[in-house]
Amino acid sequence: MDSCVTIAMAAEEFELALLHVNYGQRTQTRELMAFENIADFYGVPASRRMVISIEHLARIGGSSLTDTHLEIHDAERESRGIPNTYVPFRNANMLSIGVSWAEVLGAEALFVGAVEEDSSGYPDCRETFYDAFQRVIETGTKYEHPLRIRTPLIHLSKEEIIRRGLELGAPLQLSWSCYKSEERACGVCESCVLRLRGFRRAGTEDPIPYERYPDDDLLR
Repeated sequence: MDSCVTIAMAAEEFELALLHVNYGQRTQTRELMAFENIADFYGVPASRRMVISIEHLARIGGSSLTDTHLEIHDAERESRGIPNTYVPFRNANMLSIGVSWAEVLGAEALFVGAVEEDSSGYPDCRETFYDAFQRVIETGTKYEHPLRIRTPLIHLSKEEIIRRGLELGAPLQLSWSCYKSEERACGVCESCVLRLRGFRRAGTEDPIPYERYPDDDLLR
């Protein structure tokens, strides 16, 4: 959902080129479908869509998103540190691919739908991480005027992201956030709960189907 709204924001300023990364996550097939559907919605041609596999992250392991031997825990009201859904250094891998393609395209900006609110702040979803990676780009690429990383959602709540998406007409019904399921969203993982809480606070209904809904106290 965050990427969907970020695309809508980028489309206001730029011609789009969209990157999707498979990394061996449990919902890989469903996320790829969401990518293609959103790209279709915005009329992005095949030549400006890139699908990359970095499934070595699944072989490396260390995350319940990629290792089925680890349990994806249901969301809790009070988070307890960084959850086991954190994929070690995933976003750095993704950014590196994005920067390489951006250099070839001559792109001005690399938009990323990172949000600090997510799961108590994954280390690679923090503003300081993107500031540091910006310096890497400036040091290690040929750009005379360096490519700029743009993280327009970084300090927004899920409620604010949803409201912004609705203002822009972003196709939220095509997005997918669930960590566990591909048919109907589970409704109880941390990603589902953050999303559902945001929709409730925004005063509107989430358009995607859910297997079940979390306890009311988690959505307040």
